[in-house]
Amino acid sequence: MSTLFAIGEALIDFIPEDSGVGISEVSGFIPKVGGAPANVCGAFTKLGGHSALITQLGADPFGDKIQKELADYGIDCSYIRRTDEANTSLAFVALKSNGNREFVFYRKPGADMLYKSDYIEDSWFKDGFALHFCSVSLGNFPMKEAHKKAIEAARKNGLIISFDPNLRKNLWSSEEDLRNAVLEFIPMADILKISDEELDFITGTTEIEQALAKLFTGNVKLVIYTAGANGAMAFTRAAKASAPCEKVKAIDTTGAGDAFIGSFLYSLCEQKITASTIWNMSDDQLEKMLAFSNRYCGISVQKKGAIASYPTIAELTE
Repeated sequence: MSTLFAIGEALIDFIPEDSGVGISEVSGFIPKVGGAPANVCGAFTKLGGHSALITQLGADPFGDKIQKELADYGIDCSYIRRTDEANTSLAFVALKSNGNREFVFYRKPGADMLYKSDYIEDSWFKDGFALHFCSVSLGNFPMKEAHKKAIEAARKNGLIISFDPNLRKNLWSSEEDLRNAVLEFIPMADILKISDEELDFITGTTEIEQALAKLFTGNVKLVIYTAGANGAMAFTRAAKASAPCEKVKAIDTTGAGDAFIGSFLYSLCEQKITASTIWNMSDDQLEKMLAFSNRYCGISVQKKGAIASYPTIAELTE
């Protein structure tokens, strides 16, 4: 099976031992390997695919932990660099009583932000399937230019380009900078995954069907819309599908969106969909893939952590 590449941050998510309170009131945190691009690789690999992460970690024990754990999951770590110029990025997460998550990042800068475009090589993507990225690493630092180079190289090699904005507003000096970065990169993607919480911020409307005219821009061929417990929808210019979500008791939603897109990309790879055949997907095909990813996501939120909570294909069939 050809490789899913993901570029961006890998970090330690500090998950709270108690829920229903803000970060300032949490009594203890459990370190879990995370970062959206790493999580997407985790889902893809646990299902049986081959993935590789392009990032940079600090020359510190947290970097050691991430690299060892990702390798243990079977993710290709040969594109991960280490540096002593900055520490590995950390994120502290709390689940407040209203169900919303609170984030505090230690990343000024983090090692991942200092990854340079010079490090990217066209030859990496020769036998690749897709390149996935998010918005956390699109700020005004070297990693942004590395994304542009990787996207260009991946497109040249015929890979699907997948973008999940995965907005983290408190990482940006202004919301306008974040919005501009997302709008700059959307046209570079073949697949755009967007959540109900992100739609209004990015497009100015809360209705997905109204927003499609703005989202189908540049290279975009498939828009995936996730709405948590309300299920998911997918749109090409010719096809449309939706799938409901099974009702489950969520313990920890960290990495749930990454589980969704990682498993969706796995389905695409299984069915040998390419950047040039996304157009031809049927309503029925899309509906089955959405149902599969909803189910995958539903299982993942019933355990703590991100990759650690993702089921394998064997666990899924049980």
